[in-house]
Amino acid sequence: MKTIVVFVFLASSVLTGLSAAGQTTPAAQPPDDPLVRVTLPSVTVTAQKEPEDARKLPVSVTAVSADTIERAGIRIVSEAAIFAPNVTFTEFTARKLSNPRFRGVGSSPGNPAVTTFIDGVPQLNSNSSSIELLDVDQIEFVRGPQSALFGRNTLGGLVNVASRRPSPGKWTGQMSVPFGNFSAWDIRGIASGALIADTLSASAAFSYAEREGFTVNDVTDNDLDSRAAFSGKGQLLWKPARQWEARVIVSGERARDGDYALNDLAALRETPFHSSRNYEGFTNRDILGTTIQTERTGSTMRLSTTTGFVKWKTEDSTDLDYSPLPLATRDNAEEDFQFTQEVRLASATPAKLSDTAVLKWQSGLFFFTQSYQQDAVNTLAPFVLSPFVGVPVNQYSPVSELDDFGLGVFGQGTVTLKEKLDLIAGVRLDYENKNADLKTFFDPAIAPPTVVVAEDSFTNVSPQFAVAYRLRPEYSVYATVTNGFKAGGFNPASPAGSEAYSEENTWNVEGGLKTLWANGRVALNSAVFFIDWNDMQLNVPNLAVPGQIYIANVGGASSKGVEFDLTARPAPGVDVFGSFGYTNATFSDGSTSVGLDVSGNEIPNTPDYTASFGAQYGRAINSATTAYGRADFVLSGAFKYDDANSQGQDAYSLVNFRGGVRGKLFFVEGWVRNAFNTTYIPVAFAYGPLTPSGFIGENGAPRTFGLSAGVKF
Repeated sequence: MKTIVVFVFLASSVLTGLSAAGQTTPAAQPPDDPLVRVTLPSVTVTAQKEPEDARKLPVSVTAVSADTIERAGIRIVSEAAIFAPNVTFTEFTARKLSNPRFRGVGSSPGNPAVTTFIDGVPQLNSNSSSIELLDVDQIEFVRGPQSALFGRNTLGGLVNVASRRPSPGKWTGQMSVPFGNFSAWDIRGIASGALIADTLSASAAFSYAEREGFTVNDVTDNDLDSRAAFSGKGQLLWKPARQWEARVIVSGERARDGDYALNDLAALRETPFHSSRNYEGFTNRDILGTTIQTERTGSTMRLSTTTGFVKWKTEDSTDLDYSPLPLATRDNAEEDFQFTQEVRLASATPAKLSDTAVLKWQSGLFFFTQSYQQDAVNTLAPFVLSPFVGVPVNQYSPVSELDDFGLGVFGQGTVTLKEKLDLIAGVRLDYENKNADLKTFFDPAIAPPTVVVAEDSFTNVSPQFAVAYRLRPEYSVYATVTNGFKAGGFNPASPAGSEAYSEENTWNVEGGLKTLWANGRVALNSAVFFIDWNDMQLNVPNLAVPGQIYIANVGGASSKGVEFDLTARPAPGVDVFGSFGYTNATFSDGSTSVGLDVSGNEIPNTPDYTASFGAQYGRAINSATTAYGRADFVLSGAFKYDDANSQGQDAYSLVNFRGGVRGKLFFVEGWVRNAFNTTYIPVAFAYGPLTPSGFIGENGAPRTFGLSAGVKF
């Protein structure tokens, strides 16, 4: 309740102050200079595939611009999520495990409910979604089912990451070297410009970063969760004619990190950032992605294609018992290759239907293939598996291959009446076929092996209906009814009989209000939503195999809540921002998980509220130099770790500060994240008898601070 009061007070103060301020905007203001411009810039998003003003779309979307990414020091997608209400990320120290959750909707890496799109290419496994942000123009958090346009695995929403286009003119660039505590250092560079003026342009960006770990192994006094990674991105943009363009984007990351920072939950609460284990492992990840985009714009239609290749590979090794005893270790290798192809036709300009009605439309075809392999082995010391097994045992769980392919056909039309009323309808037909070859066995063979060879197909029609009405150019209201769909599939490893899981469906009803106040100085948006689940897919731990999670259908669930977000520019160089989201997500009557009745329980990893607010101020020192500072306050409500609601995290807050000086050819800045060193445990899960509390988890990042200096040209 205190958070609601803070947010309402912030919004009211800004609106009141701006109403009392002058209502005119000086004509001499350059439109691209936030230190002079008083009005907020317009925000264009591709939340529904076509570029559009965010204020005109009947969808809840938060766009984080390149300027915010730079000024807030955002390096990965989850750091930008603080600006989006009801958006959280469940992240481990291992980079591959980053699972978004919108309004209580989320799932496993292999079958996400919220999919990340990078330059139009869906990351079909979230192992490849959380990468270093290089040369990124905008991140969009689109909440609510998007199955009617985007298809598979977007029933909770999507994250849209768009790279900055190469400069068509003179070459520009910058290089920076940040340093921080925990022996952190980084070198980042980017250059962009024309190879042939207005015809062929290119850009290149890279980053190398490393730091020591936050967590100490008390057995060896070594840090565990260190990080080191090299990332790169290159682009070519070719415009052979006015109507044509082609763009190629190649990106990659090579990460060589330390071990997981996992420890017994009770021990973490008593002694944060400490663990005791006899074995120290590692987590490695390699990603290579290539995207090819083409577009031809005619007088009436626009043809666009997006081709994506994504290949990733991970290897990790860790102590499974997380104790000083040599009881169990796990070695896990995964690799995946995906190919996606989308072809889309859309109206280049609205078609006139009558004197008062126009039509915009889009349609497309989507095809994908995916091949995933996993080879994991748990090495168990004598007598760990059973008091009757006195020899070391290798438990292969799993050796698996999963192959998918799918087709999707979609279309959407928007009829606008008298430039005020939008009537929108969309539909998508999806077909998926999945094959599984799953093996689990012991060496020596103390029990019969389990072999599953299976195939299944899933077909779905996802409709969407929306209406939006502009009361005035500055005020609009909307309502949507949307179906969300996520195919079923196969777990790479699970208890016998749980290898397959069924599809999941949702219906989402949402209404919203989008407003612009004080001559464009304040934007205040709000939404209310209700989600109804059928056959919800839930991550549950396999207590017979430590460290293993699988998907099970638990029955029905529902989620309802509200969202607000505010941005304001009360004066030149001053930006104020805030967001608040409340979610009540619970299992329905009759919902069961692994034989446990969870009716009425909270859906795990869903804070009852999220909130953030802050401000940024910039002031010109002279014609070429600007000083700036910003503060971000982030609040998270309480949430549960498991479906039984037996353990959870209390509400907590974080504070970040950043400031510096930017000139025409240089910049220097300093920062501190989690300034008051708040201790919290954002991720934990049930672990059975190997840990005293029955749960293991990881601490959230402690206070970090540092300085950065760089040059620009």
